[in-house]
Amino acid sequence: MHLSGVLLPDGEQRDLWVRDGRITFEPVPRAETVSRGGFVLPGLVDAHCHVGIARGGGHVADLADAREQALVERDAGVLLLRDCGSPVDTRALDDDPDLPRILRAGRHVARERRYIPGLAVEVEPTSLADEVRTQARRGDGWVKLVGDWIDRGAGDLGPLWPDDALADAIAAAHAEGARVTAHTFGTDALPGLIRAGIDCIEHGTGLTEELLGEMAARGTAVVPTLVNVENFPGFAEAGEKKFPAYASTMRRLYASSGAVVRAAFEAGVPVFAGTDAGGGIDHGTIAEEIRALHAAGLPREAALAAGSWAARTWLGLPGLVEGAPADLVVYDRDPRADLDALAAPSLTLLRGRVVTPSR
Repeated sequence: MHLSGVLLPDGEQRDLWVRDGRITFEPVPRAETVSRGGFVLPGLVDAHCHVGIARGGGHVADLADAREQALVERDAGVLLLRDCGSPVDTRALDDDPDLPRILRAGRHVARERRYIPGLAVEVEPTSLADEVRTQARRGDGWVKLVGDWIDRGAGDLGPLWPDDALADAIAAAHAEGARVTAHTFGTDALPGLIRAGIDCIEHGTGLTEELLGEMAARGTAVVPTLVNVENFPGFAEAGEKKFPAYASTMRRLYASSGAVVRAAFEAGVPVFAGTDAGGGIDHGTIAEEIRALHAAGLPREAALAAGSWAARTWLGLPGLVEGAPADLVVYDRDPRADLDALAAPSLTLLRGRVVTPSR
């Protein structure tokens, strides 16, 4: 196949060809031209989703449902998923050429009775490092910890792990060649996670200026999942009668969430786009997340990079370069000028094949 258009992020008008499922800039004789005059991006990335958690949260999907979730993502131009914890073993989906590439973190690792029932492997701190080793071997280079959750005794968010257990666990993951990320809403769990050498923070609504400075120095990333943060007022309302302090915390975190994302970007913290799809968030909403990052203060092109070429580099996959897998999306309008263009890909190539919407 042959395509001609403006290639991003370079912004140059170029021709590219696809041969044997890979990009080449060497002309391929008799190639069919499938796109001309559009804007060509490396496939979009949802850097925080859950393939295998059913709509409504806390419910395990079967493999057929998980496949449908991945198809919805693909139809939205998302060709790379970082699955941040799933109770379903979705490896069988890797053989399906119609589905996006999935990088898995195994299952969530949480403390006993301190997370959504049925979703996590639950252990006590003395067993955390051993379980992290297990999940590192099951995943694709990532491990997912639950860093904080409501402490019913205190009536508010609280950390799950002591600092020494975190340090041992993160060191164990790194020894296995895996990176570690953690769910956090509040602030109290963050110092221990960051100083233990964690690689990424999910949500991160409790981040402070001091912690952001430390993250920037360490290269620790954040995936803010702003489309999920929109649910915080509902979480607060649902818990207010029984846990008023928790409700107050969630409202405060919601009010400052945009400012935290803007401060993270300005501090030099790597920011990537993820939706937390699965459970309470619909799949296929990455364009909303990219727009939300821009609304929070990221420049338009930086927000776009956070859900495309920059995220792919962070996760270890190439963009539009010689020999890269031909995973790309084409838009009729320039998404650098109008992020709404992301809602309507004009062409999607996955593994060098043109794919059509599943619906």
